[in-house]
Amino acid sequence: MSTKHAFDAIILGGGHNGLAAAAYLSRAGRKVLLLEKLDRPGGAAVSAEAFDGVGAWLSRYSYLVSLLPRQIIDDLGLRITLARRRYSSYTPDPADPRRGLLIDNDDDAATAASFAAVGAPEGEFRAFSDFYAGCGRLTRALWPTMTDPLPTRSAAKRLAALAGAEDAWEAMVERPVGEAISRALGHDLVRGVVLTDALIGTFARAGDTDLQQNICFLYHLIGGGTGDWDVPVGGMGAVSGELERAAREAGALILTSAEATSVRAGGVVGYRHDGADHTVSAPWVLANVAPVVLDRLRSAGEAGPGTARTGSPHGTQNPNHLREGAQVKVNLLLKRLPRLLDDTVSPEAAFGGTFHINETWAQLDAAYLGAAAGEVPDPLPCEIYCHSLTDPSILSPELQASGAQTLTVFGLHVPDRLVTAANNDVRRAELQAAVLRSLNSVLAEPVEDLLLTGPDGQPCIETKTTLDIERAVGMPRGNIFHGGLDWPFAEDDTPLDTPARRWGVETDDPHLLLCGSGARRGGAVSAIGGHNAAMAVLEAEGSGR
Repeated sequence: MSTKHAFDAIILGGGHNGLAAAAYLSRAGRKVLLLEKLDRPGGAAVSAEAFDGVGAWLSRYSYLVSLLPRQIIDDLGLRITLARRRYSSYTPDPADPRRGLLIDNDDDAATAASFAAVGAPEGEFRAFSDFYAGCGRLTRALWPTMTDPLPTRSAAKRLAALAGAEDAWEAMVERPVGEAISRALGHDLVRGVVLTDALIGTFARAGDTDLQQNICFLYHLIGGGTGDWDVPVGGMGAVSGELERAAREAGALILTSAEATSVRAGGVVGYRHDGADHTVSAPWVLANVAPVVLDRLRSAGEAGPGTARTGSPHGTQNPNHLREGAQVKVNLLLKRLPRLLDDTVSPEAAFGGTFHINETWAQLDAAYLGAAAGEVPDPLPCEIYCHSLTDPSILSPELQASGAQTLTVFGLHVPDRLVTAANNDVRRAELQAAVLRSLNSVLAEPVEDLLLTGPDGQPCIETKTTLDIERAVGMPRGNIFHGGLDWPFAEDDTPLDTPARRWGVETDDPHLLLCGSGARRGGAVSAIGGHNAAMAVLEAEGSGR
């Protein structure tokens, strides 16, 4: 007996990936319901007036865009502008913060001079450039596969060989990437600048044999094949807003303040909305929630709350999905950019790219060891982005005229194990102080003196721990990738006998798919997880490309 469903597909979670999946399926003529527990879609890819009444809209949780394919932008007709930053990074020398390494994308001679100024050995800039050129041959070869069915490891390796990237494959895929970095580069600060690409949101060391740092490194560099990280004009909310527009215009029904409460076999979803419990069904359910969260929903639907499922390759039985987040995020609004101890570089140049602080090779390893021992690293490695330099539109005209600027800080090596419900408030204050202390170590004036104040008289600074992030946007243990990252290819012995498996979005239920960051090739603001889940549905129904 056939079952009549109210929808063709139900999507759990209205983050950017869920919106992308809704747009693709709706454009293909499917009747789609998207359930979002918050009062607006976008998930972590949103802009927010973090400081009430001030007139600054910050990208609150996710900052930059690299992995969003042009194909998806074109397919969905997204009106998105991504602004390229002239400067790649600036890194003060912690041994003498009156000097620093400025990497200028438009001026190799100036960059080479900056390498010399921090005491890098002769030839270090050339070695640095050659190292990334080799990585680029690999990422350009693999990038087009991200929106195709999964290649196998052997097929991906053949693509690398055809691109002349055999050495990069060995360095980035087969061996701990720290070995290649330390072999190619000799200067502690330069090595650290490279290593940070492997550590964003990943609690790892350069030489770890599980290679999580390698996968993070690959994803950091693969975007567009170039690894460029761009500023979304209008803030991250402009990206999720365009995806929402595309989904609504295609006919998707997006229900906000609607929290999924259970998922049962046969595509039956329970949710709560307007103070009442509801049930809806569809032949396809796409989960834009973390795999661990999906596992809880399935337990609630089939085995009772709190009962663990067994045998699920994409639930709590997969240790990779239990990996903790490892960061603290701090947003600041300043009267102006601070002056640097290094007076050879303008603040506009230093903050025009990624501003690295206390991230030498040795400092990163010491910070990891301290955090692993249960301590907040001191000094705390930090990366800072000033979006308002590239995109002043996120500030009100009054703030723009006053010279105000935003800073968003990503503190590394702050694993979730350091934070509990009992100590969260104290730990948040401790981490905020550590971030400010780290930043002030390279400034000619205390950054606290430059903080704007809101109408309530409070300084414009907010700090988010891993627990705060989990509570706000549902990322278990504050993991910004919904768990550990996976290689963007399948092992040679992996069955690829269904559309869901071929697209890397499968669970143990053939009609329940992952469409978020927890899918293979998920992570960061990319919409790839949503695209690939939609392609799996359409292929299974015989209408895929």
